[in-house]
Amino acid sequence: MPDPHDNQRLLVRYLYLSIAAALATIGLKSLAAGLTGSVGFLSDALESVVNLVAAIVGLIALRIAARPPDDVHPFGHGQVEYMSAAVEGGMIFVAAAAIVYTAVQRLIEPVDLEQAGIGLVLSTMASLINLGVGWQLLRVGKRHRSMVLVADGKHLLTDVVTSAGVLIGIALVTVTGWRWLDPVVALVVGVNILVAGYLLIRRSVIGLLNASLPDEDLAEVEAILTRYRAEHQIDFHALRSRESGRQRFVYVHLLTPAQWTVKRGHDLTESLAKDIRAVLPGTRTFVHIEPIGDPASYDHPHIPAI
Repeated sequence: MPDPHDNQRLLVRYLYLSIAAALATIGLKSLAAGLTGSVGFLSDALESVVNLVAAIVGLIALRIAARPPDDVHPFGHGQVEYMSAAVEGGMIFVAAAAIVYTAVQRLIEPVDLEQAGIGLVLSTMASLINLGVGWQLLRVGKRHRSMVLVADGKHLLTDVVTSAGVLIGIALVTVTGWRWLDPVVALVVGVNILVAGYLLIRRSVIGLLNASLPDEDLAEVEAILTRYRAEHQIDFHALRSRESGRQRFVYVHLLTPAQWTVKRGHDLTESLAKDIRAVLPGTRTFVHIEPIGDPASYDHPHIPAI
């Protein structure tokens, strides 16, 4: 099983990469906005500022999430990753509001763009940086189940899409001379960023409300329980689960014959937990043992049966 400390160091390195990418793209896009006077390029630069702050917040959250359980937080600190993603979503809303305000002002008083060709080259370079880093963050974040990296990666890839729209818009302004296209493109960017912020906040709220594991993860657990039913004179019910950042928790009631010893039941629960960890690494499994023939074992109206 991979060393969790090695995983933590890997995730931290990728967040430093995200910070470096944000600094580089801020410089390139700000230079493009300054040279051209384009509000579209300015909106793109503002989104990169959000990327920078979000990466810093994510780095802090990742370090907190890695702390071991303690008396105050017996289930660990994993949910801070959802809080980080929620902060990022909120910051996206702020950036979008600034972009929309600036675009409306420029729509009322349009201006000619200068040195658009240089601006297009600089913005393209920034987009290629975001594309490479965003794809890496998303890939590594999904592999290691890090909400922080996934959120940051999706944000960078969203930035690439909006930057492409800005590039097309500025190119059209240069070719056609339609100055109003520049603020219109910025408005479209602002709306797109609002949608991205909403999706991030929605995902964070679901996580903070202790949502169940994804269906594919639960299917893995249920397959193991089915195998145990066939191999032993036992049954299961009241399967529940939740995830907290990269941490997963599974709760289930084990129904055993009344004549089983405590040790036999305990040995089976240890084997069950080990098998679940094999398919869902890092999962903490909690098993409650009950006699299979006792009606009181099934008297849990508030817990779903399986």
